[in-house]
Amino acid sequence: MCGIAGFFDTGRRTDARRLTEIGRAMTDAMHHRGPDMGDVWGDEAAGICLGFRRLAIIDLSPAGHQPMHSADGRYVITYNGEIYNYRELAEDVAGRGHTFRGSSDTEVMLELFARDGVEKTLPRLIGMFAIALWDRQERRLTLIRDRLGIKPLYFGRQGGQVFWGSELKAVRAHPDFRAEVDPLALDGFLKGNAVAAPGCIYRDMEALHPGGYAVIEADGEISRKSFWAMTEVGRQPVQDLGDRELVDRTEELVSDAVRRRMVADVPLGALLSGGVDSSTVVALMQKASDRPVKTYTIGFGAADYDEAEHAKAVAAHLGTDHTELSLSADDARDLIPNLPDWFDEPFADSSALPTFLVCRLARQSVTVALSGDGGDEVFFGYNRHRALNAMERRLGAVPGQLRRLAGCALAAPGPALWDTLARAIPAKYRPRMAGTKAQKLARALAAESSDARYLDLITHWPEDLTGLGRAAAMPDGAPDREAAARAAWADTVGYLPNDILTKVDRASMAVSLEARVPLLDHRVVEFAWTLPTDAKIRNGVTKWPLREVLYRHVPKELVDRPKSGFAIPLGEWLSGPLRDWAETLLAEDRLKARGWIDPAPVRRAWRDHLNGRGARAEALWGVCMLEAWAERWIGRA
Repeated sequence: MCGIAGFFDTGRRTDARRLTEIGRAMTDAMHHRGPDMGDVWGDEAAGICLGFRRLAIIDLSPAGHQPMHSADGRYVITYNGEIYNYRELAEDVAGRGHTFRGSSDTEVMLELFARDGVEKTLPRLIGMFAIALWDRQERRLTLIRDRLGIKPLYFGRQGGQVFWGSELKAVRAHPDFRAEVDPLALDGFLKGNAVAAPGCIYRDMEALHPGGYAVIEADGEISRKSFWAMTEVGRQPVQDLGDRELVDRTEELVSDAVRRRMVADVPLGALLSGGVDSSTVVALMQKASDRPVKTYTIGFGAADYDEAEHAKAVAAHLGTDHTELSLSADDARDLIPNLPDWFDEPFADSSALPTFLVCRLARQSVTVALSGDGGDEVFFGYNRHRALNAMERRLGAVPGQLRRLAGCALAAPGPALWDTLARAIPAKYRPRMAGTKAQKLARALAAESSDARYLDLITHWPEDLTGLGRAAAMPDGAPDREAAARAAWADTVGYLPNDILTKVDRASMAVSLEARVPLLDHRVVEFAWTLPTDAKIRNGVTKWPLREVLYRHVPKELVDRPKSGFAIPLGEWLSGPLRDWAETLLAEDRLKARGWIDPAPVRRAWRDHLNGRGARAEALWGVCMLEAWAERWIGRA
């Protein structure tokens, strides 16, 4: 795992010394992504500079350093990620007469680009990657991002300069970059608590779309292309497999994805929450390993949020070398001021805190960690997927007015009372975060269609805070399938890269840990989308194929429980120990002075939250994180 950055001065006005100075400033801003080495390469005549920070994982020798030049001298590459089938690809390249200088995946990929070109090479790669490839002959820059958006890459043009970087702090280090906030991106952030790609919080910048590449010509002209698209994946013909064949094929694909991600020249482990996804990954890792796999989990001591005991039980059954760290709320809250530095766009998924903590714990003894992220999108595992399908079946004939009345009745008690009532239910059957879920269900009942219900469930601020009048909308290209499939598809193209993968990348990179996500191997994703919805949600049970794989290795009772996610008691914190902090950031005068959003709905939601009448903690956290980010990167209002 590494960090890449650079710039292309199409007017060729930057001399060699400045190319190097600016390139080093850009890469130094991302030292945490690659503490092992860093270097830049520039060509004054072309106006190009490629910069790199390295976290050495494969081929730790200088032969793996970047920027790397192809054997024929035509191409220069910087690259962040891992190619998991590089050994097979190396055999192909060697068979065509190339003698390798080292044993890195970078050299294999670079020589394939040099021989076969970008379009033919990209479909052959299994992995995660963000790439900058410079063609010295054509003076052409190609920026590339992996299929699912696991690795980040921002780019854009201002005047005669094209900038790019793994993180925006690298781009900001260029002296000519103008950091002006984009109102459309700001509006998208408020709706989803993460900036929605291809948007970027800064004008003239964008996040390269997953499965895509951008070609920048010598005159600065930019063209955008795709080599893989979820639009096509979601429209694959559905196949009818028997249960045994379905589970066997799932285990075969996921096992291969896990094994490939266990290749490293540095210590390796896994992040284990005790849920289905991470437990499946760890079970298959342990099956493939001749020694105990190192596993890590964080506990918080709050019954509705703490999964440490479940992780411990799974680890004990599998015989892993398990490490658990219990942290207090104070430990987690002390990290809040660091969030704007880790996420240099506004970002408000509160699970970033436990994610960072478990990554920091793992980094004490390993450099690479596998995680279970992506399983919910691939195998339809979110509670909303199951709920939307059930609602589609049961509510179609119910008059809208009756549904809205039921929603009002459900919302009336408020989340605090629902949480209190839920405590009367035996722990085994008790829904976690009952109050929040009751409020979401109430709003979903009032929605007019399955797509509208989905958008309502994922939209934190349906109010028009920015005055732009933009309503939340489904991404273009959603498949014509059941409600759960359309929601999972939208999650895969939106929530997954914008939120989940951003969180994992920044939290892990903040401590120089490489995180690998085998459930997002594109072969697993493509196969899962050939399965009918009722093969993934079976009799109300989500992720059925993945669960069946897991039950072959771990007793069902150790992992069968209500889903909660990697959450923190955010509502309680905002009402309690974080109240003064939040009040400062949500102050009406402060929001007015910033001038970005209408403070009235925010203040109303804040009052309701303090009175226990509204489940808007995540939405309020979003505004707090926006203001904290703005104070760090834009300045005080």
